[in-house]
Amino acid sequence: MTALFQQLPSVDKLLKMPQGEQLISEFGHSAVVVACRTLLVQARQFIQQHQQLPTNFLDFERTFAALQQYLQQQNQVQIKAVHNLTGTVLHTNLGRALWSEESQQAALAAMRQNVALEYDLDEGKRSHRDNYISELLCRLTGAQAACVVNNNAAAVLLMLATFAQGKEVIISRGELIEIGGAFRIPDIMAQAGCRLVEVGTTNRTHLNDYRNAINENTAFLMKVHSSNYQICGFTSAVSEAELAELGREMNVPVITDLGSGALMDLSRYGLPKEPTVQEKVAQGVDLVSFSGDKLLGGVQAGIIVGKKAWIERLQAHPLKRVLRCDKVILAGLEATLRLYLNPEKLSERLPTLRLLTKSVEQLRADAERLKARLESRLNADFQLQIEDSLAQIGSGSQPMERVPSVAVTLSEKTPQKLSALSTRFKQLSQPIIGRMENGKLWLDLRSVADIETLLNTVDEL
Repeated sequence: MTALFQQLPSVDKLLKMPQGEQLISEFGHSAVVVACRTLLVQARQFIQQHQQLPTNFLDFERTFAALQQYLQQQNQVQIKAVHNLTGTVLHTNLGRALWSEESQQAALAAMRQNVALEYDLDEGKRSHRDNYISELLCRLTGAQAACVVNNNAAAVLLMLATFAQGKEVIISRGELIEIGGAFRIPDIMAQAGCRLVEVGTTNRTHLNDYRNAINENTAFLMKVHSSNYQICGFTSAVSEAELAELGREMNVPVITDLGSGALMDLSRYGLPKEPTVQEKVAQGVDLVSFSGDKLLGGVQAGIIVGKKAWIERLQAHPLKRVLRCDKVILAGLEATLRLYLNPEKLSERLPTLRLLTKSVEQLRADAERLKARLESRLNADFQLQIEDSLAQIGSGSQPMERVPSVAVTLSEKTPQKLSALSTRFKQLSQPIIGRMENGKLWLDLRSVADIETLLNTVDEL
């Protein structure tokens, strides 16, 4: 074994060879030294375990190829672009909504240049960074003012911390939701320093339940849209309109965590209907919060719209500075919102809506192309079929509803081979992510962002 260790080159020798000098020129001396030391440590461990040299130290050509690969991988961003073929359009684990071309360009401009973020060009003095967005959101939703933070959980936290610290917040038991990552409404209330008052039962809550719970220490009547689950059967719930009327009668404000944040009626596109922000504002809710990267189809953000006096107090709270968005997010959000000023063009320009409204005929044509490309790359062990599929919107939106779709399915008698293929898909330059279901690997076309890029990636197989 000692003889094997002696065959390993020193770091100094590798650095002084022409190939080593070339790597230093490309990556810098420090990075190359670290790479050499890392590969040598791995080589010694390999020798101890296997009593032979690893293949990348059998000759210098292989050694420097391994060093080149190590250094290149080190410089690659690990958040990789992937092909989403899960059939879930707004996939939380895959980044939710795709940005529109307009929002990408706006964000890129904000990255490259100074922008009038907190500067009033007309007055020549400092202004608030939410001003542009606020005016646009008011125009789109009918609210008096708006506030933007980094996600909807932050929006809920800010509302509660600003108005309900040390006070009570009344909410139906059927709306004490938990969403991904163990985010729970009661936990957020505890962090905000307010006391949760549950009313009604899991499946039935009435207006009198809220009325009877109101006292002099009540800060809010709160509604939470149960977007990621449904309670069916013997149920009863109080609408925002009824709750807002009770709030006015009892002089208690009403807030709504709408979650998904639709700014248009999805049913006009043949999709399941989702409550809109405009509807809640029109029903008299004082503050409505929602996400920017779900049904809105934009950047990750938490948006609050409502009465001007309430929004001004949110903007003045110390937490607002902690939770605020930067210039890139605000630029991308503004560009997304401006697409809604031309609703007839929205399904063409907003990627989320374009994917959700793509015709089954077009999806089937895409599936035919994908199937043909896969058949030319895979061996005969795999059986490929085009099958009807049921996609979903995702990110907690309409969890019980499905959108008609088309998928290429792959099956194999040996489950291990199918699992190995799924692993191989994930090792491509742009990994392909499908879903395993009923003993098959499903590649659902409803959630594919770019069919041409997908086909080029398949060529790597």
